[in-house]
This record gives sequence, C-alpha cells and structure tokens, in this order.
Amino acid sequence: MSSDYRTGREGEFTYRGHTVEELQSMDREAVAELLPARLRRTIERGLSVEQEQLIEEAKESGSEETANDPIRTHLRDMPVLPAFVDKTFAVHNGQEFERVRVEPEMLGHYLGEFQLTRTSVEHGQAGIGATRSSKFVPLK
Repeated sequence: MSSDYRTGREGEFTYRGHTVEELQSMDREAVAELLPARLRRTIERGLSVEQEQLIEEAKESGSEETANDPIRTHLRDMPVLPAFVDKTFAVHNGQEFERVRVEPEMLGHYLGEFQLTRTSVEHGQAGIGATRSSKFVPLK
C-alpha cells in the first residue's frame, strides 16, 4: 500500500488525509479529485443511469444493513465510493452473485476487482487412452 492509504495515530482509516466521515460528507466532484485518474475520469464523464440507481440504493439502505439482504448488482465497473463503505453487495461474477463487504480500504477501486470471475483448475490424472503415455499410469 502506498502512503496515501493509511491509518491515523488513533487507528482511524484515512484516504489521502480525509476520514471516511469527511469523504461521505463531500460532494461527488470533491471525492473525484482525490481518486486515481481512471476513476476520476469515469466520474467526470458521468455515470450511467444504472450506476446512479445503485448509488441511490446504497444511500437508502442505511447503515444497519443485514447480511441476509445485500444489494444485488451486475455493475462490476462501478467505482467504490464513500457511500458504499460498510455495505454488503452481491456482485455477479458471470455465474452467480457473490457477497462483497465494502471496507474503507477498497476506495479507489472497482467493485468487480473484489469478485473474481475465474477459478483455478486442478486437473486429475489422464484417463485410459487419453495419451500414449497414459498406458504407463497404474490402474490402482
């Protein structure tokens, strides 16, 4: 992690010198100035209608959100904004919705970065007749 993302003396998280509460009270343009260039440009060009609806849904959900009721979304390209901190999202990975709890350290990233779309493949032994070398694989 770079020096821009650190905890304060009291252990409170700060993002480029601002606490989460300060970031949540700022307007979107002021927060965009603190974000990396790619996210700043995404916000400056304007968010889509679906992204705006997701922001409104996150604001309406309140802080006492239950783990049984996450906010479901397909928007993997949604920047993580201060309004999303301490909320649970169900992000679609192409097959199913997986839960992602947004922490303050996730600011400056996209929602899709925290839900992988590919899994590691673990191959077993080759079957009988699969290759010429498989005739030397013991049957037991």
